[in-house]
Parts: sequence; C-alpha cells; structure tokens
Amino acid sequence: MSDTSTNLVPLMIVVGVLASFIVVGLLTKAKEATEYLFAGRYIGRVGGGAAIASNWMSAASLMGMAGLIYLYGYLALAYVIGWTGGYVLLLVLLAGQIRRFGKYTAPDFVGERYASPTARLIAAVISIAISVIYCVAQFKGIALLFGWLLGLPYRSALLVGGISTILYVVISGMLGVAKNQRMQYFVLIVSFILPLMFLARKLGYFWILPQFGYGAAIDGLSHEAQRQFVTPFASGSLFQWVALCFTLMVGTGGLPHVLSRFYMVPNIRDARWSVVWGLFFIALIYWSAPAYAVFGRLMETRLGITLDPDTARSMADLVIIKTAVMGGLPQWLVGVLAAGAMSAAFFTVAGLLMTGAASISYDIYYRLINQRASEANRMAVAKGGTLVLALVVFLLALEPRGLIAEITAIAFALAGNTIFPAFLLGIWWERANRHGVIAGLLTGVLVTFAAPLFGGAFPLVAQLLPVTSSAIIGAPLVILVMIGVSLVTPPPPEEIRRFLAEEVHGHMD
Repeated sequence: MSDTSTNLVPLMIVVGVLASFIVVGLLTKAKEATEYLFAGRYIGRVGGGAAIASNWMSAASLMGMAGLIYLYGYLALAYVIGWTGGYVLLLVLLAGQIRRFGKYTAPDFVGERYASPTARLIAAVISIAISVIYCVAQFKGIALLFGWLLGLPYRSALLVGGISTILYVVISGMLGVAKNQRMQYFVLIVSFILPLMFLARKLGYFWILPQFGYGAAIDGLSHEAQRQFVTPFASGSLFQWVALCFTLMVGTGGLPHVLSRFYMVPNIRDARWSVVWGLFFIALIYWSAPAYAVFGRLMETRLGITLDPDTARSMADLVIIKTAVMGGLPQWLVGVLAAGAMSAAFFTVAGLLMTGAASISYDIYYRLINQRASEANRMAVAKGGTLVLALVVFLLALEPRGLIAEITAIAFALAGNTIFPAFLLGIWWERANRHGVIAGLLTGVLVTFAAPLFGGAFPLVAQLLPVTSSAIIGAPLVILVMIGVSLVTPPPPEEIRRFLAEEVHGHMD
C-alpha cells in the first residue's frame, strides 16, 4: 500500500465512472435556484430510496466503517447499528411529518415552526458546520483514493480530488446530483459487492451471499490469536458502545442533507416508502463492509503480518483496497471497488455542499437579508457559497484529525444534539417555542464540543461527553432545556399550533 506508482487500470476505471456521472450531470444542468438547491422533480419511491442510500453511502460508510471494524472489531459495530437504526427512528418519528410541514431545509423548518429569525440563523450556521465537518471526512477519503490511484502524496491528491468534485457540483447542481444518485447507487452496489463475492470465493467461504458467508471467517479469527477482535467490549466499555450507537442514531435523524430529501416527495406515504427503500439499499452495503475488515484481518493472520497500532491506524481507511490487493483480485476488479468508494465520497460531498449552499443562499441571504432577491442572484449566492465552503473544507482536510468515520461521527453528534431535538419537539410538542429552541440549540453546540473545550480541566467531562458520542447525554439534556425554557416563556403563536394540529397531525395523505 505504500507503492508510489500509478495504478493505471484502476485509474482508468475510476475516471470512466466519474466521467459518466459528469455527462449525466451536464445533461441535467440546474437552471433555477430551487433545482440547484432542493431538486425540482419527483423521482419515485424506489428512486427516492436509491437517492437517499447513495447520498448516505459516503466514504465513512464504505471506507471508514470497514477501517474501524478492522481496528476495533466488535466495538465498531456500533457504527453499523447506529447508522442503520437511525433510519428506523427517522421513519417512525419524522419522515412523514417533515413532508407535511413542507419546508425546504432544516433551518427553514426551525425558522417557520418557531417563528424566529434568530433560531433560523442559528440552525443555518449549525447546518453549515455539520456539512463542513462531514465534508472534511469525505475529502480525506477522496484524497486517499486519488493518492493510491496516482501515486501522489496526500496533499497533492487532496487538491486533485477536491477540484474534480467541486467542478461537478457547480456545473450540475442538485438536480444533476439527484438523477445521478439513482445511477450511482447501481454502480456502488455492484462495485462494492462484486469484489467481495470474488474475495469470499477465493478464500473458500460462501460467496453467493458473502454477507452471511464471512461468519466462518470470524470463527477462524477467534482461534488465530485475534480474540480481541471478536470479543464484545474488548476494545471499549459497554457505555462507549451504547453512547456511540445512540449518538449515531439520533444524529441520523438530525442530518440536514437527509431531512431535506423529504421535500422532494409529493405525500407522506411516498416519504415513508422512500425511507423504507433507502433503508433496504443501505443495509445491502452495511452487511458487506464488515466482511472486508474480517477478510483483511484473516489474511494478515495467515500471512504472518503483524502491524504496530500506529501503522494499522494509518492504513485503516484504505483497508477495503488493501484487502482486495492482498486477496490477489485482478486489477480491473480492484478498480471497480475503488470506483464505488470514490463515487460514494464524490456524491456525498455534492449533497453536503448543496445543503450548506442552501443554508447560505436560502436561509440566510434570501430569508434574512434580501427577500426580493431574484433567481439569478440566489443562484449566484448558492454557487459562491459552494466554492467558499469547499475552500474551508479543503483547508481543514489538509490536517484531518481522526479517521474518516471518527470525523463523520462528530457531525452526527452535532446534529443529534441540535437539529434532532428541535425537529422532535417542534413536530410532537406544540408548546415548544422560540425561546426554548434557541436555548436548546446553543446548549447542544456547547455539549457537542464540551470535551475538547473543557475536557482538559475536567476529565469527567471528556469521559461522559466524548466528542463522537456526546448525544447520549446531550440530546436528552437539550430536550429538557427546551421543555423547561418553553414552559416558563410565552407559548408559540396560535397559528403555528393550529397548523400542527390540522395539517401536520390532523389527516393522512
């Protein structure tokens, strides 16, 4: 994996796949701000589910999760359960009601539900921060892949990958992204599972459904000096596992670029069915990522390869590529795998930057600064905002602090501590008001970053509120703060309470 030469065949396959996405994006170029920011056409329940899944299947899902399982074994399964279970939470609590409320973005919902420009501004800034943190992880994944493909050092590869991604986003906009996401999911599922089938067959395991066949490999590891890999909580405590799992669940329910997807569907049934299909498509990938980690560990054990912790951590995010190479898969098949991982990171960045651009152009510029802004002005602000955010992400990604999935988990913690409580109480408790949500959002931000801010002086804070797992305490605390402040301050406007009762909860469509 330290080879600095160009991997020509995989590079050609990756370039071909990305070029096909760019062609489709150009054919569906966005012409209006509503298309650029929010996607202007309905793409069906199954198509919506595929778009949700492809938007969700990021570098953290395909590369980072396998890397963490490779490092920590059972403990990292909290990512699989947390990210999958979060969609069940979203389906039950929020999906249909979000569609009925009918707002473009998460800050738009907060601003309208709580009748507060201040709350809208705070939610917009939080949404931008979530997008930036999440994007840093994706940029790291893109840079690692380009570095392996081109034999470039990390920073040079980051520049190449960043420019490639931004050009597509600015040219095509969200409409092109939405159309590409159906195509992308097909590419992603084939590129991720096909090499795994070949790998399982070569290692002698059940290959038709390798997601089930790799159980025998886990049993083999347990007898080959890898007991820590398979033993529950050997790499961390029960509290750490539960805290991480809970944080990822509620964070999924609060991610702005996921919540905005429900604006596209025409009714509540389609919103819910899109989530169901999305959960199915996501599960196909999530059952596969642990297999790469297990096969990688098993092959290292059989080959007598022993890596020190620092070396193992440095290459963990590329473990799927390393496993394919160690398994002796053909170069073209390794290229197919790399193309899937690249497209996953590529399109997640697109969705995230569009969400951030929406917060800048729509929630801040149009709703708070210039409500008479023309479509052309809003489009210009959106594209300018995309470039600014991309530059910020690029600068932060030069020195990423953590593995891909660990960086992503910080974004989930922030979403779970802020956006999720605001949506949960905003939909299900009519008494929640602007004072409560402002206090809750600010409390959520403070809780999320309590460990890096106060953990040095107060070690207990770092133990109870780890930056990747703080929502297990933070989300309930924020909910209590919102309830308490709302009860001692005036209720929300009567028209908002009537709208919730009659339109959001009053009928089925």
